[in-house]
Amino acid sequence: MAEITAALVKDLREKTGAGMMDCKKALTEVAGDMEAAVDWLRKKGLAAAAKKSGRVASEGLVGVASAPGKAAMVEVNAETDFVARNPTFQAFVEDVAKIALEVGDDVEKIKAAPFPGTGRTVAEELTQLVATVGENMTIRRARMLSVPKGVVATYVHQALKPGLGKIGVLAAIAGDDVNEALNTLGRQLGMHIAASRPDALDVSGVSPEALEREKTVLTEQAKASGRPDHVIAKMVEGRVQKFYEEVALLEQIWVHDGKSRVKDVVKNASCTIIDFDRFALGEGIEKPKEDFAAEVAATAATPPNSPPPAGAGDQPPTHPAE
Repeated sequence: MAEITAALVKDLREKTGAGMMDCKKALTEVAGDMEAAVDWLRKKGLAAAAKKSGRVASEGLVGVASAPGKAAMVEVNAETDFVARNPTFQAFVEDVAKIALEVGDDVEKIKAAPFPGTGRTVAEELTQLVATVGENMTIRRARMLSVPKGVVATYVHQALKPGLGKIGVLAAIAGDDVNEALNTLGRQLGMHIAASRPDALDVSGVSPEALEREKTVLTEQAKASGRPDHVIAKMVEGRVQKFYEEVALLEQIWVHDGKSRVKDVVKNASCTIIDFDRFALGEGIEKPKEDFAAEVAATAATPPNSPPPAGAGDQPPTHPAE
């Protein structure tokens, strides 16, 4: 029997995309024969995952997990909204969020962490899940926040079940007394952030590039009025303040009363917002444009006994977003 070396396992992993433990098991089962190991993995459905890795995954779930003084949030993507309703996928996202709560928000560290009850890493469990469900999946990003005194509030919008949904929010709030009032404020703040989509905590956190771009646009708009330069400068200054009110959390109008500023709400509550983050499922992922009419026409033009085009039938039907 050939020795099952780490290099041999690595080679098989690169050939198939299967997990390290699955590759080692395959090589052991076939006495180190590489081609036979590939076939063994294919028969088990574990080599199929590599073929799916190029497909766009922009659906899925955002999951959150929390403990006293800290909380974590992850985005795990799949190809269709249908998979987000799969209990196995939901359980995976829940477990990944709990793991992030322990190891932090470095995605590579999360992938390398042991997945509970399997003897596999998180990355290997994901490969197993891809092979089982038949869709490309990725752990896209994670965030963990903590406070020495206070709460890290969580909020999930469009939740399919507690802690799982389409939009997730974390808000770290420092306060001397962790009481029901502070927890209530945290929930309200999470809802505010989900709705208002701030880019920065305060004015100092606004990107200089974004500010300069906004000033350029505002200046050109003001010049169109034909007013003197000193008036234009005043106009731009006022409009920049409005820009801050849109993008900086503490400058925003509190959605729950429509008049107070967030900074005044937290000041009155004798607490401080330390940090926050907001994950919206699939944001920033470029989705391919589908031409349904062309697809139907192509299907109709295919002779009945012809083999399907490459990739046809490879994906489950896409379900409309709700």
